[in-house]
Amino acid sequence: MTDPADWSFPSELRPRPEDWGFDLERALGALVLLRVEVPEDAFTAQILGTERVGNGIVIGDDGLILTIGYLITEASAVWITTAQGAVLAGHPLAYDQATGFGLVMPLGRLGAPALARGSAAAARVGDEVLVAGHGGRAHALKGQLFDKREFAGYWEYVLDEALFAAPAHPQWGGSALIGDDGRLLGVGSLLVEEKHGERSVQGNMFVPVDLLEPILEDLVKRGRPRRAARPWLGMYTTEMGEKLVVAGLAAGAPADRAGVKLGDVVVAVAGERPQGLADLFRRVWALGPAGAEVPLTVARSGKGMDLKLASVDRNDFLKKPSLH
Repeated sequence: MTDPADWSFPSELRPRPEDWGFDLERALGALVLLRVEVPEDAFTAQILGTERVGNGIVIGDDGLILTIGYLITEASAVWITTAQGAVLAGHPLAYDQATGFGLVMPLGRLGAPALARGSAAAARVGDEVLVAGHGGRAHALKGQLFDKREFAGYWEYVLDEALFAAPAHPQWGGSALIGDDGRLLGVGSLLVEEKHGERSVQGNMFVPVDLLEPILEDLVKRGRPRRAARPWLGMYTTEMGEKLVVAGLAAGAPADRAGVKLGDVVVAVAGERPQGLADLFRRVWALGPAGAEVPLTVARSGKGMDLKLASVDRNDFLKKPSLH
């Protein structure tokens, strides 16, 4: 990700204070920059890197910061830069793998305003929105919500209804999707290219902020939700036409240990054929919490193979944060 100081949006793409019915400067002041250091031997280091840069959104009067979890997972150090130019250390407080949310607590007084949370459920396709990263209006983009739909990611992740906005923000990780009332609707997760009618649209996918409220108290107090951990296989699967093909394997994870190979086609979970990627993951999760046995049928070189995978809690593979 490029350094935020090296670029800015053209003036015609930036939001103008007079076009919005809320205090634009205050809302953008809630965005902070996160610079994260991760040990080289961390489980996610090879995929996500050891130096990560993204955004965070101040959501509490105590300075609590909401971000996207992949930025801070296995972090050994977090540095926060506010819109006012203050720099201080932060503690990676929580990461919820089911939603993708992460929380950071500043280790000192942040002095940044909090952004009120709205309702993504009330947002409508076609609504005008603001996509903002740290850096004020120079890093804020006026846009439109162009879709709300289910999303499934190969890393064993499903959202019942994700938010999609365009144009795309180049520093989407942890960015804020803000409604026309000045309230937070979602947290930036991905750069996507979507078919929208006759044309292709490049935009960002956002995790709806509505998913935070039921788990926020547990995340702050326990570092993770009170619900049971989902079974994880470490099997990175993608849709190729009507086939579900194994495109990657986490070393030492259940799928790898059970003998799943790259290129295997997933045919069935517990004897039932999954109808797409989201259905595949939901069928695995329906078998019980982490530790549940997952009967998997795969096709390899035209032959069917029945395997039994001993699922685990993905969190057990990750380094835990320490408060120095």
